[in-house]
Formats: sequence, structure tokens, C-alpha cells
Amino acid sequence: MNIRRSSHIALVLAGLVASSLSGSARAQDAGAAAPGAPAASAGDARKPGEPAMPRPLNYQPPAYPPEAEKAGLEATVTLQLDIDKQGKVKNAVVIEPAGHGFDESAIEAAKKLEFEPARKADGTLAPARILYRYSFTLKKSEPEAQPGAGDKPGQADATRESLRGLVLASGGDVPLPGATVIISGPTGQTEATVDTEGNFRLEGLGPGKYKVIVTAPGYDALSVEEQIGEGESIEVKYRLVASTDGLEVVVRGARAPREVTKRTLQKREIDRIPGTNGDAIRSLQNLPGVARAPSIAGILLVRGSAPQDTQTFVDGTQVPLIYHFGGLSSVVPTEMLDRIDFYPGNFSAQYGRVMGGIVDVSLRSPKNDGKYHGMVQADLVDARGLVEGPVPFTKNKVRFAAAARRSYIDAWLGPTLSAAGAGVTQAPVYYDYQLLLETNPTPSSSLRFGFFGSDDSLALIADQPPPGEPAITGNLGLHTGFNRLQLRYDNDIDDKNRVGGVVAVGIDELDFEAGPFFFFLNLYTITGRAEYTRRVSKGITLNAGLDVYTSYADISYRGPAPPRPGEPQGGPFSTRPLIETTLGDWFVFPAGYVELEIAPSSRAKLVPGVRVETFSAAEGVYVSPRVNGRVDIAQGFPRTTLKGGLGVFTQPPQFQEAIPPFGNTGLSANRALHYALGAEQDITRNIELSVEGFYKQLDRLVTAAADPRGGGTDYKNIGKGRIFGGEFLLKYKADDRFFGWIAYTLSRSLRTPSPDAEERPVSFDQTHILTALGSYRLGNGWEFGARYRIVSGNLVTPNVCNFEEPGCIPNRANSLYNASVGNYVALPYSGPASERLPLFHQLDLRVDKRFRFKTWQLSFYLDVQNVYNNQNVEAVNYNFNYTTRQYTTGLPILPSFGIRGDF
Repeated sequence: MNIRRSSHIALVLAGLVASSLSGSARAQDAGAAAPGAPAASAGDARKPGEPAMPRPLNYQPPAYPPEAEKAGLEATVTLQLDIDKQGKVKNAVVIEPAGHGFDESAIEAAKKLEFEPARKADGTLAPARILYRYSFTLKKSEPEAQPGAGDKPGQADATRESLRGLVLASGGDVPLPGATVIISGPTGQTEATVDTEGNFRLEGLGPGKYKVIVTAPGYDALSVEEQIGEGESIEVKYRLVASTDGLEVVVRGARAPREVTKRTLQKREIDRIPGTNGDAIRSLQNLPGVARAPSIAGILLVRGSAPQDTQTFVDGTQVPLIYHFGGLSSVVPTEMLDRIDFYPGNFSAQYGRVMGGIVDVSLRSPKNDGKYHGMVQADLVDARGLVEGPVPFTKNKVRFAAAARRSYIDAWLGPTLSAAGAGVTQAPVYYDYQLLLETNPTPSSSLRFGFFGSDDSLALIADQPPPGEPAITGNLGLHTGFNRLQLRYDNDIDDKNRVGGVVAVGIDELDFEAGPFFFFLNLYTITGRAEYTRRVSKGITLNAGLDVYTSYADISYRGPAPPRPGEPQGGPFSTRPLIETTLGDWFVFPAGYVELEIAPSSRAKLVPGVRVETFSAAEGVYVSPRVNGRVDIAQGFPRTTLKGGLGVFTQPPQFQEAIPPFGNTGLSANRALHYALGAEQDITRNIELSVEGFYKQLDRLVTAAADPRGGGTDYKNIGKGRIFGGEFLLKYKADDRFFGWIAYTLSRSLRTPSPDAEERPVSFDQTHILTALGSYRLGNGWEFGARYRIVSGNLVTPNVCNFEEPGCIPNRANSLYNASVGNYVALPYSGPASERLPLFHQLDLRVDKRFRFKTWQLSFYLDVQNVYNNQNVEAVNYNFNYTTRQYTTGLPILPSFGIRGDF
């Protein structure tokens, strides 16, 4: 019995590493070709303008180890390949060994492989790391068929099976029944339909080279070439990538490779997280270290820091907010995103001016396939649309993407509340828009023009003044918005040099009116960032950059005057004498930084850096050294990684603290020292555990201190604080059926406002934050998901004690009557942030149904927040004389039904 050698290869999905760090990537398995057959055509299976993994250009069969062949042994060897920008294999490591000489044979063959290099979303080449598998199998030789009586020569060959194989969905090896396999070559064109098990077969193909195209609704077409020899039958396996779920949105604890923590959420996960309406940026609230903001706040609370301590960017340009009013959605729709870089702390020297965290949202490139695409979606909250494609008459050299969204809660909720006698006459209204024009001046560079913005407004009528403020009645209004005009340029000059930069002009608006009072702020900004990267030598990369923020503040104010030094408080805020003033001032915040990326081996990376900056609103020049690092204790699977970092971070005073008459000059910048230490551990190939401890030491905090001359306030750098805790993330990586994770944060956030004050927690301190979520595909386009959250209640300063708590004195005097204004003035029951609100807990559910058609797809979804209608407490309200109190609850059960079409 003769034994012949055969090999089988399969590309396995893997993440891009190395310098393609500014984007995420996806891979498509070209499948198994016969030994010596050309692999998938490099450009056919990708959509231009999207990230792409390396594509094989040749196949190098490994030698079957003689002793293993004689012993009848078979094996599979999985390798980790490092591929450079030229498509050469620079390193091959066995991560699933087989022994018996198989490992050595696989490595030797892999070193001779050649690839089409990986590409980032802008088309530039990038190194990558992939998994590559060789399977060694033994087959018995088949006796040659003898032509029967009357058979013509070649008749038996003409009817034998020539090509057979499997068509699967990439990532989970799920069969794709109904897919079409079209093959054309020397014998003409024929096709086959994939059966329910994913199999297909073609017969009667003569020798020669054939082009195979595999298509399935909702998946990217795959084009490969196969070589069929004389009398040969080959077996193949093709994997298709879903065209709608291929995009990845990356959420990182810090931007690779300058990170302490890295976490990644795929678009499939973001789209299906219950309670977020498929909003990518809202998904950040489910990660460790992010506290739960009040249901109507729309802010980010990161690792115990105040909301103003976290900075948000869109494509490297600072924006004043990232959520619309109420936090119902973010200011950038998921469909326009390339990635989200989230830094909960210990971020690199390229960012500054804050002590908390960083969120940098990157807009994706318009599609580059020469076709027009679009999307329309509507639910009970808002409606949105997107269109993209080539700019007419530019031959696809210039591409565009345009999107817009508007809420219409006001169309149905406002009239409903008015009819019910509520004080709300207009529900919140918001809209946002994005316009991108992009081109590639050279194959290695990209130039993008962007215009984007957001607008929110809310109007109320106060029929009755709030307790303690008798002059606040009538119309109440709040309006916020921003616009940015942006130009961005990136160029990978060569293998060693890269430059990139972004410049933007914009305007921020904040308008607030309450009866006779108003505050109007227009902030005109000019911002710019530029970075030069140089690979100094193997394992050492230099990053140097400039970061400049300039703004002119135009302020109009009518309201109570701040108390003058030596003057006692004059009763309720709203009854004090009015002043009306206009102010205008420039703010300039220049900064520069230098950072090294040092990789002494493939196991370790160290990133030291320093940032130097100054602020026109604070005195002095500030030097902030930082260092982050990570090391793989065990490489391959199961991977074990240790990580850590420490650094100095400075933040200028708020404008109201540094501009008279609201504040005072002579202040310094706030300062924080960040420490972090953690570990990452693979448990199974789908389950990983991340644990991280953090500590923040705060000093030089700007605090409103009592004026020693009596009455009034004076801002000084006399505050300090500390924040500490631990983050735990147990995650099941998304496969074709399921994804989910459990995130837990244990933390404390404490402040000491002055040297003689006691240390106390801040109002947004949340000791325990637990989130568990998951989503499962049921088949036939159905998917079901759930999210459950348990969070410690926020802290409040009570004016009336909780009658249900032991020690509460119900007949205590809670207020004094101010006869001059005819109003009651509250007497705080206890110190600041001394009462914790009840525990928050909520269940959210989501159901999706998708219908796929030949050129488009239709989706329906139902997203229900607070399923069992828990009355979660957000605040405490009091009656007019502070004799009773009641809880203010957050959003009740909130269902949202939506429909979406994509083409």
C-alpha cells in the first residue's frame, strides 16, 4: 500500500500588532489550496479603504518527517508568524507543538512563505502577526480506474470529481448553505451551490488553472485561483468574512503600544450590548473603571475622577462633550467610527491637561470600492442616515462620507407631558452631523478634510420656584453645541519615518437662562497636534510631538454678584443683588513631548516619556515624566502578561476659577500621580482574565476656601486627595454565536479640601460597580442579549435626615426663616457627601432580527432598559420649609423599537 504526502493550510483570524496601531484589522481565511497551488489573490477578498490582514502569495509544502510517515503519524502544527511590511516572514514560533519532527518541518516551510503585506484603513503597509496552521495527513493511494468496455479514452476522467470543499463563515467555522461557487477556466464556466452542511463539489474539470469566486449574501466575495493537475482531485476550504460585522471598533485602556491596559470590543459586541441602543461610545460605560453617571447626566466618570478631569477627542481634536443631553446617545454615531481609544489612566505623554482619563474617537475612512453605500435607521428616540462613496468626476481618487442624526423625542414626549400638566414644555432636542472628504496624495499618505458638530437644547417652565430660591421662576433654558472644521494628514514616509498631524478651528457654545439670569459662553478654538516617529534601531522607536490648544472666551453674564471679601452671605442665591458683565480673554496651552518605545525582546516593552507644558491660566512651566511597560511571562497560549505604569499629570484651573470676578489669578495647575500594576491571563482560547490595581495621588487641587477676612471665597491650591481601587474583567471573546463579560470595579475616591479639613469621599464615589452582559445568536437572523448592573449609590449632602435610618431626629430644625426674602434657608443635616443613596440595580434586554438580501439587509431590534422598572434613586428633594424629603428616581422602563436598512 503506497502512502503519499499531503498538506492543508488555514489562515486563522488574528489581531494586527506593531506599527499598524492606529487602526484595527480583520482577516479572511483564503482556505486550503492543494500543495503548490497559488493562494488567494491579494486584492480580491478585501474592500479597499478597510484594514486588511496579510494575504498569501505562495504555498510552501512542508516535508513529511520520514519517521512519522513510517509510523503512520498525523499531526497539526500552529505557528505564530511575524510578517514585515514587505510581506516576508521575519520570525516563526510554534504555539501548538506536535513533536516527532512536525514542528521543525513546519517552521522550515513557513520561512519560505511570501505574503501580500497587511494594510491599514488608509492603505499604508503595516507589519502584522498571524496564526498559520500546517496539517500533516496520510492518504492511501487509490488504484487507477480502468476504462470499461466501450469507454472512450478519457471518458472516466471526464466524470470524476475534480474539486470539492467547504464554505464557512470566518471566525467560527459555521457552514454557509446557499453560497455560490463559480469556477472558470480551460473547460469553460460552471457553478455549484453549497449544501446545508457547507459542502460543494464540481466534476469533470480538466487540468489547468481555474479562477474560483465564492459569494454569499451579506459576506464579502472571495476570489482565489486553483491549479488542477492531470487526473487530480483536490479538496479546499474557503472562509468568508461578513461584510456588516467585519468592522472592528477598538476600545483600549491605552493606545498600543504605549499602554498599560488594552481592551478590544468588536463592532458585533458594541451593536448588541443591551441598554446602549447600539451606541459604540456608550459601551464604554460597561468597562471596568467607569462609574455609573446619573441617568440624565451624559458624562464620563473614570477611576474616581471628576467629570471635568476626563478629556474627549474626535480624530485628535478636543471637543467639549461626547454625549448628547441625558446620555441617550453619543455625538458620533457608531457607523462613522474606526476605533475608540480609551485611556482610564497612565496615558502616554502625547496627551495632557487632565488628571483623569482620555477618550479619543477616530472617524473611519469612506469606503474605497468605487460604489455608493448607505444606511438609514430610526427608533423611538432619533433617526439617522449615512451615505458614502466616490466624489463624482474624481475617478474614486476622492471619497466622501456624510451622516446626520436628529432626535424627535420633542415630537411626542413634549405634547404628552404638557397635556398631563407637567412643567416641561419642550423635551430635549439634539442633532449631530459629520462630513468627510479623503484622498491619498501618495500610496503611503492620506489627507482628510472633516466638518462635524453637535447641538443640544432643552426648555422648561418653572411654575413654582425651587425650595430656597424664590426668584427663579418662568422660562428655563439650556443650549450646548460645538462645530469643528478639521484637516488631517498622515504619511508613512518609509520603514523608519512617519509623520502625522491635525489642525482644527471651531466654536463651542453654552447658553443658560433661568428667569432674569443668564450665562452665555462662546469659545473660539484653534488646535493642532503633530507627531514625528523615527525607528532608531531594532527595538527602539522615537516619538516626538507638539500639542497646542488656543481659545478665545467671550462671556456674557447676568446674575448675583459673588460676595465681596468681608461680606456675609446675603440669603438665597437668587435674591442677591444682580450684576451684568461681559468678558473676553485668550487662553493658550502649548505643550511638547518626547517618548521612546523600547522593546529589548519580543516579550517586553518599556515606554518612557516626558511632557513639558504651560498654561496661560496658571503660573509656571510643568514637566511631567511618565513610564509604562509590559512583559509576557508566558508567550503563546496560555499567555501571561504583567503590566504597569506611573507618571505625573497636570491640569489647569477651570476658567471660572481663574478669571475675575468669578475667580482669582495666581493659581497653579492641579497635579496627580498615577500608579498602576496589573496582569492578563488566558484561561481558554475564548476566555481571558484581566486584573489591575490603581492608585492616584492628588495635590495642588484648586479649592474654594473661605476668605480669612470673613465671608466670600478665594480659590487656592490647597486641596489634596487620593483615589485607589482594583478592576477585574473576565471576558468571553466574541465568536459566531456568543460574546459576554463580567466587569467589576472596587474603588474609593477621597478629597481633603484644605489642610485643616477632614478627608471625605466625593459625591460620585461608587465603591462597587458590577456589570454582567452577554448576547447569543439563536440562528435565522435572531439574537438575544441581556445586561445586569449593580452599583453603589451616589453620595449626597442631606438637609433632612432619612427617617428610616437609625439615629434620625424627626423633630430637628432643618431650616431658618429669612424674613427679608420670605423664604426658608436649609441647615445641612451633616457634612458634605455624608449619605449614600440606595443601591442601583437594573436589567436591560435586547432582541435583534436581521433579514439578508442580495444587495442589502434589513434589521429590526427592541432594546428595553430597566426591564423590571426599578425605581433607582438619583437625588433627594425637599419641601418648601425642609420638613420632609422624598427621593427623585431615574428613568423608568424605557423600550426602544428600531428599524434599520443597509446597502
